[in-house]
Amino acid sequence: MNNNTSLIWNVVLSLAVAVLFFLHFSSKSSDAGATADGAVVAGRRTVYVQVDSLLKNYDFFKDTRKELENKNFQLENELTTKGRSLQNEVAFFQQKAQTMTPEQARSTEAQLMKKQQDLMAYRDQSAQALGQEEAKKNEELYKNIRSYIDKYNKENGYEYVLGYSLGGGILFANPSLDVTQKIIDGLNKEYKNAGKPAAADTTKK
Repeated sequence: MNNNTSLIWNVVLSLAVAVLFFLHFSSKSSDAGATADGAVVAGRRTVYVQVDSLLKNYDFFKDTRKELENKNFQLENELTTKGRSLQNEVAFFQQKAQTMTPEQARSTEAQLMKKQQDLMAYRDQSAQALGQEEAKKNEELYKNIRSYIDKYNKENGYEYVLGYSLGGGILFANPSLDVTQKIIDGLNKEYKNAGKPAAADTTKK
């Protein structure tokens, strides 16, 4: 079981899809890019977001990662406990097998095999459920980022929002075009505000 590692990679990949894309809102952008090299950048129509920094500082991602890692840890502990309990039953059966009648031995062995099968089925079902929850959170992460960048772009009129990361396709980016902190602040503000209605409803009850 290593769902926490899977979570990290899946979210990174999902975030890469969300951020490493071109937002092309103006029909003029292709003409502008063709007429003069760097015209878009010079006109402040292109900005970029540092992907790694966004991951580290987006509260939704941090909370989600912690939540799923905790669930994975609890599941691993539960499976370990149940597995050890079953091992003890098997060991006890092996010690007492010679004192049992053939029918008792066959019955006990069948019960132990059934418990083992049930435990494996529970493990697979739990891992699948956790994986589905992980995928749902990744999708929510993607939508949150995409939605906010769409809104941010409408307010600022950029034609391209690029994702920048070490080892990525962009070899250099002028720091003056970096809007990472603004995106982080906006995302965290929306995430914080999204939790307020639920808290208010609870107090009313």
